[in-house]
Amino acid sequence: MRPARRGSGGPTDEAAWMRRALRLASRGRGRTSPNPMVGAVIVKGGRVVGEGWHRELGGPHAEVNALQAAGGAARGATVYVTLEPCCHWGRTPPCTEALIGAGVARVVAACRDPNPRVNGKGLAALRAAGISAQVGLLEAEAQELNEAYLKHTATGQPFVALKAAMTLDGKIATAAGESKWITGERARAYGRRLRSWHDAVLTGVGTVRADDPELTARLRGRARGGREPLRVAADSRARTPPTARLLVAASRAPVIAVTEHAPAARRRRLEAAGAQVWVLPSQGGRVNLGALLERLGELGVQSVLVESGGTLAAAVLEAGLVDRVYFFVAPRLVGGRGALTPIEGEGRALSQAWEVERIRVRRVGEDLLITGRVGG
Repeated sequence: MRPARRGSGGPTDEAAWMRRALRLASRGRGRTSPNPMVGAVIVKGGRVVGEGWHRELGGPHAEVNALQAAGGAARGATVYVTLEPCCHWGRTPPCTEALIGAGVARVVAACRDPNPRVNGKGLAALRAAGISAQVGLLEAEAQELNEAYLKHTATGQPFVALKAAMTLDGKIATAAGESKWITGERARAYGRRLRSWHDAVLTGVGTVRADDPELTARLRGRARGGREPLRVAADSRARTPPTARLLVAASRAPVIAVTEHAPAARRRRLEAAGAQVWVLPSQGGRVNLGALLERLGELGVQSVLVESGGTLAAAVLEAGLVDRVYFFVAPRLVGGRGALTPIEGEGRALSQAWEVERIRVRRVGEDLLITGRVGG
């Protein structure tokens, strides 16, 4: 590895090294769950002597990959890592032991790992071995990178993102029901990557019956290698056709969440077609979405992407389950009083509207992508 040089090692340089580690960590998106995404940069004498990231579940962690790249140059160096190093045996040995054995002088972590087996113990183990250990550099950025892991670890609940694609005048379909395609190919490709970055994709039976989506990531090129999400449909009365592409295209048995009101014969047909049928409590005649997400969380699903029509989107928002939104906006105007919008339901007064915070806007081909965290 050719060493990289940056400045004199002052506070500004420290932030730059951590940003480099964060960029490395993001390469593991969609490949490490239920582990977090982690990046590490090893610096000595103002030069990068080793770097690495957690590439895939079950593989070496970021610190180990960086130490292997650094070799003997790691002795006496500073390690910038995006999450507190682990100190327990799991699928791989503790990273703290690797850091201690390599003889590093200092470890700077962006944020603590709330996993009860770590949560400060990793930093304490390093300090006990005589290594300077600090935490908090670019903490907010590191927490956002692993927002799904952090929420699931702290609460057991999946992190929920709501995705929609709409025209500039806020329509997800024309008055005649035409919806393919509102956005351009690059935006649709980004949407497929979003699926691969989440553990599960949730839709409603209305979308299944109207659009017959596969909801697969269908990754190509450099994005290949990411995992396909678990596909989930909320379908209170088991109206999903056994021939739906959601089932036919399944490489992993999708989940059809129904209520006790779903006829037993329909449930059996769906199971025969390859679905896992979950009978969950009902709320207002529909699947209790909180119960559905709780069950997914218990199975280790850390993140859920909601891709649906406006009815389910409104329901997950009203239930207070949405953490982030991804709204693609196409430069088109279609109008129409009967044209559907991303959020249907009864709506809210302006004083009670859901606030979207920490907004980011970027171009994706000819379209705009607006993302942010959902507040109160």
